[in-house]
Amino acid sequence: MKTNTTEFIPEAVVVANGDFPFRPTPVHKLKSAPYVACCDGAANQYLDSGLVPDIIVGDSDSIDPQYRRLYASIIHHDPDQETNDQTKAIRFLQGKGFRKIAIVGATGMREDHTLGNISLLMEYQKMGLDVRMYTDYGVFIPAENDCSFTCPVGTQVSIFNFGTQGMTGEGLKYPIRDFQSWWEGTLNETTEGTFTIRCQGPYLVYIGEKK
Repeated sequence: MKTNTTEFIPEAVVVANGDFPFRPTPVHKLKSAPYVACCDGAANQYLDSGLVPDIIVGDSDSIDPQYRRLYASIIHHDPDQETNDQTKAIRFLQGKGFRKIAIVGATGMREDHTLGNISLLMEYQKMGLDVRMYTDYGVFIPAENDCSFTCPVGTQVSIFNFGTQGMTGEGLKYPIRDFQSWWEGTLNETTEGTFTIRCQGPYLVYIGEKK
């Protein structure tokens, strides 16, 4: 059984073009990252803050023309229109040998982009990567089969089914099952310091930031 903890030390961080993070957890992940990849739209705010990423990835349609000239040496142009800049950044990092990756700034602003960015976590799992998405309010963790997660008692948890069978849980306030709709697995809560999900197949866990 795989154990997932809320302590996750990424090898690289992707800054997506949503709301720039402001709460401690995602900000810490970003500031402590050994390697930072900015989606080209996100690069504007990142550079405005006085920071310089290791790489800027995208089709270069969103980055400020001045920054495009100044930082041409760290821009990786990817014109692929069949995917988004977040995935382009993930693919670039995978090609560099990174496997443990955190994403920040992927939610907020346009809700359709937020849903798309979150759902792509399941695709990254299929690619053999360990990718988590940190927001200002919690973390999304893709998982598969039996897994245990450690976090404080009373933490808010949601579970989204992506084709699992036989789903049961331990250490949660409410029973879980093979949910058919995303909303059915929301608003659960931990009753122990570790909760366990048993099933066959992929699913997405959201663990809220404990207040």
